Amino acid sequence: MPLHWKLVIDCTDAPALAEFWAAALEYEVEDPSPLIEQLLAAGHLPESAVVHRGGRRLFRGASGIRHPEDPYDATSGVGHGRRLLFQEVPEPKSGKNRLHLDVHSGPAGPDALVARLEALGASRLHEVDKGPAGRWWVMRDPEGNEFCAA
Repeated sequence: MPLHWKLVIDCTDAPALAEFWAAALEYEVEDPSPLIEQLLAAGHLPESAVVHRGGRRLFRGASGIRHPEDPYDATSGVGHGRRLLFQEVPEPKSGKNRLHLDVHSGPAGPDALVARLEALGASRLHEVDKGPAGRWWVMRDPEGNEFCAA
């Protein structure tokens, strides 16, 4: 039986980066508000462990996104399929990523994808042209994590 997994990305502002990637990938930001409400009411979670963002209560330091068609737990909001989790860490990013996402364009094509990603806050680093093997842009998300857009 295959294992479940999620990709965890270190960052400095988990809710903001989750919102960027949810918009970039057309995913949904997970909403743990019902679980947080239960934990607060039962006294199992201090209010200091919670942040408010976009009308939701989130766990301080972490925010997840999930594919909109995959199953998820209605109470915790946690996806049971394709999922990214953003966790805040104290140290800044240093050096090139050893792992990155490749974002593939839809029918509108790569130029439209790159323009949409830039409008969301990404920036272009450089274009790669491998001739018949393909062409893509190396880009950075708002926190400087590299990814490719083709």
